[in-house]
Amino acid sequence: MLSRNIVLRTRSRSLASSIRFFSDAKEYDCVVIGAGPGGYVAAVKAGQLGMKVACIDKRGPPGGTCLNVGCIPSKALLNASHHYYDAKKHFKKYGIKGGEKVEMDVELMMKAKEKAVKGLTGGIEGTLFKKSKVDYYKGFGKLTGQNEVSVDMNEGGKEVLKAKNILIATGSDSANIPGVPVDEKMICSSTGALEFTEVPEKLVVIGAGVIGLEMGSVWGRLGSDVTVIEFLDRITPGIDAEIAKQFQTILSRKQKLMNFKLGTKVLGASVEGGKVLLKTAPSKGGDEEVIEADKVLLSIGRTPYLDGLGLEDLGIEMDGRVIKTNSHLQTNIPNIYAIGDCIKGAMLAHKAEEEGIAAIEHIAGLGGHVNYEAIPNVIYTHPELATVGKNEEELKEAGIKYKKGVFPFMANSRARTIDDADGMVKVLADAETDRLLGVHMLGPAAGEMIMEAVIGIEYGASSEDLARTCHAHPTLSEAVKEACMATYDKPIHI
Repeated sequence: MLSRNIVLRTRSRSLASSIRFFSDAKEYDCVVIGAGPGGYVAAVKAGQLGMKVACIDKRGPPGGTCLNVGCIPSKALLNASHHYYDAKKHFKKYGIKGGEKVEMDVELMMKAKEKAVKGLTGGIEGTLFKKSKVDYYKGFGKLTGQNEVSVDMNEGGKEVLKAKNILIATGSDSANIPGVPVDEKMICSSTGALEFTEVPEKLVVIGAGVIGLEMGSVWGRLGSDVTVIEFLDRITPGIDAEIAKQFQTILSRKQKLMNFKLGTKVLGASVEGGKVLLKTAPSKGGDEEVIEADKVLLSIGRTPYLDGLGLEDLGIEMDGRVIKTNSHLQTNIPNIYAIGDCIKGAMLAHKAEEEGIAAIEHIAGLGGHVNYEAIPNVIYTHPELATVGKNEEELKEAGIKYKKGVFPFMANSRARTIDDADGMVKVLADAETDRLLGVHMLGPAAGEMIMEAVIGIEYGASSEDLARTCHAHPTLSEAVKEACMATYDKPIHI
């Protein structure tokens, strides 16, 4: 009898504990896992629409890779290194003396970068989240049910959140190569390359994509001998080939910022005697070669960050390495959504932001939508490279008849007056309807000018629509007008 009473009391305590556990769980209309550009924007939007919302991130400071160790700090270094390079190489021709004697204090450059990062991440947590009444949890979030997320808090303990809707926005991590161990000291991802304490004499970049060329530009401007190794026989895969070819010529032959070893694969790496030894070979086979470097940047792309989220336990369907979603960004479990780098499509911060807003608007019954044909892509080198829509190779492969207009910045008056006339604007339009299909720019401020084309594609404009729109003179954007004139008729200034 005594034994039975003990069992009953034990069961009663267990049941009471279970009831308290669930009653202590906090309830939300939406829980967002990840506070990167997609996640924090989604959380703020949910708050603006009156939802009770929580956002979770293990990093601590919000903003994800982009604000903490990606887009924002890299742009700070690109800006600083451009000023240095401009003074060193170009001031003299403008009548400004002494520029060739300037020196770079890397420590102060890094402090300026950190100031920008902390200001922006602090603004998210201290202003945006508070204004929209977003509860921010610093810890690792895991799906433990269709309507439940558990959070292992960074400071210890666990929180259980009940959610009517869950949004996965966990972003991505740097991709690796077998045999190339990243230690963030000698062999670095982009994170490590943002923290160099001195300018490396010899820098080897593996991967001729956005990250590799941006960071290669930073350290090349500051004096590094930069070699970029690329598996393919071209740089910037996915970018219009005509634009990419001219881009490579400017970076290597004109600016002499970097050398390219194309059609080359990396077989392995080791650190010996304070140097990195890279074993390479032609991608299509051939003799091996060892390349020595002081630092190596591994930048071959990114992979979705999904480890430990509990997706498999819930039966969430995958599409290869990414989460499978429908046109409303819902997974196969309708109240669980996914956005950004962990679903298909370009791994871009602004694409994730648009998806975050669209998902929240769908939850709110407002019919959110993203036009993937009008997502711009920018490489923030100098000159900048910016694109939107289809490139010429994609149109040819799809059998779409098109017409093309090209206008060089060398014929643009503003570009000539500021002595920054490398590059061109290339416009692709439907051969019959003249509807804009793609616009590609290589030149000064291309990342800002591309928005004219983005708006044009978003609203179904023709090349003639942009060409007949008055542009201020003298401006760089006149090159867009002239390229559109070249597409549907003839340009004036060439």
